This record gives sequence, C-alpha cells and structure tokens, in this order.
Amino acid sequence: MDRITDKRKYLNPDTIARLDNMALRARLVVEGFILGLHKSPYHGFSVEFAEHRPYNPGDEIRHIDWKLYAKTDRYYIKQFEEETNLKSYILLDKSGSMDYSSGSISKLSYGSYLAAALAYLMLKQQDAVSLTLFDDQVRQFLPPLAKKSHLNQLLAMLEDVRAGAETRIAPRLHELAEKLKKRGLIILISDLMDDPDEVINGLKHFRHKRHEVILFHILDRQELDFQFDRQTRFIDLETSDYLNTEPWHIREAYQALVREFIEKYKIRCRTNNIDYMTIVTDQDMDLALSEYLRKRARIG
Repeated sequence: MDRITDKRKYLNPDTIARLDNMALRARLVVEGFILGLHKSPYHGFSVEFAEHRPYNPGDEIRHIDWKLYAKTDRYYIKQFEEETNLKSYILLDKSGSMDYSSGSISKLSYGSYLAAALAYLMLKQQDAVSLTLFDDQVRQFLPPLAKKSHLNQLLAMLEDVRAGAETRIAPRLHELAEKLKKRGLIILISDLMDDPDEVINGLKHFRHKRHEVILFHILDRQELDFQFDRQTRFIDLETSDYLNTEPWHIREAYQALVREFIEKYKIRCRTNNIDYMTIVTDQDMDLALSEYLRKRARIG
C-alpha cells in the first residue's frame, strides 16, 4: 500500500510540476496511475511477428519455425510483439488563453503533462501516437509512430511548448481532419475559448471521417468559481483588453454563463458521439487517463 500511495502522488499536478523533466513526469504519472488500477490496462492487442531466436529447452514446440528449420537444420523460435493498428492523435491547444493560472499550474502546463502521460501510456501499449501543437495555426505536427524512440521527440516538443497567439480552434480542426487520412482516435486538449458551435462543427468533421474523439476541456478553478474578493483588473491574455470591476458585482452572471458554456459542449458532444470531460487544473490526472482507457477499450 505504501508503494502504491507513493507512486500515486505523482498524479497530483503540483507534485508533477516539481519534477525535473517531461520524461520523468510522464513515466511517474503513468506508473502511479497503473498501480492504482485493479486490472492491467494493456488489452486488445493483436499479435504480429517480430524476430527469431534460437530454441531453448522448455520453449513451446508450436512456436518453432519449421520452414527455417528446413533451410538451416536448426531450431528457431518465432518471437511476437503485441501491437494494435490504433493511431492516436493528440491535439494540444497552445493559444494565449491556455497560459492562465490562478495557482502554480497553468492550463497549458497541465495540458502538456496530460499529453505526455497519454503518449507514454499509448507507446507502452504499442499504439502509434501523434502530437499537434496549435494556436491560430498548426505550429508543430509529429506524425504517428509506435516506436519507443518516438517518445523522446514527442516529449521534447512538450518540454519546450509556450503559449502563442489567439485561439482559432475550428479552422485548425477542419485542416487536420482533411490531413489525417487513416481512421484513429483524436484527443483534443483545450480550454475551448472559442465559439462552441464552430468547435463542435470541427469535431464533427473528424466524426464524419470516422475518427473517434475525446475532448478534454481544461479549466482553472477560478474560471469556474470566480472567487476573487477585491477589485480586480481582468486582462484578456490574447488581445490585452481589460476590465476593472468588483468581482462580487458580476459573479452570479459570470458563473451562469460558464455553466451554460460547459453545458452546451456537453450536450453537443453527446449528440455527436464525442466523449467530453471537464478537467480542472487542481485535479489528479487519473480521471483523464481512465477516460482514455475506457475509450480505447471500446474501440480496441
């Protein structure tokens, strides 16, 4: 139990932030998550031939390659690797609004940690994983691969990610939906600070192309609760527009608008068979990882 508790502390975003590099963060988050599961998440693999090795006493005879024996007069065992044909595409919003933080973890940092953990988990399952970083343009695109060496390049991208320009989610979704030809799993990580109707239409484009979609809606706690207690200047991180106000004066109206905003995404996603999850940056990451595994089990 002590070992499980020790590992699972790395699901906490504040703990993750204190680690030195993205590779270490990804590994410890996934290890902590797996230790907390009641059963292994590694399922649904097909089997594909990998290589030969010499026969050793105790090996199963059914794995002997008899054709190779006929050529070499020696016994060799066929080794197999477990893999799937699943390609997963992680789309991380790095627009200016993602840089907001009321505490120690910005939405972009949380999204980066989540993307790293998902990628690490996917590659442990021999799934191919791709990473796209975007704001008002697609800034970086890493094609899907299932090789372990692919992880280093992917984590390096996440290590260096910085908030960029204004949010333009829908056009980038349409662009990527046309670009990604092979059916796969689309994972969008974003604060969705854009027109919900346009964003949903972009996600519907993926569904039209027969992709599965998971939407992780990343929000800061203050964006939900709005518990500011003194006169405050609110600054738009993308346009620099600002508003000076007493928070209590607009709190009720603001909270109603946020609830309406989230509910609209929930309803539209459910209608279009898109998995939607709101995640707050002070929450442990096992919720998101569990949702990914649930989705993967359904399509695996």
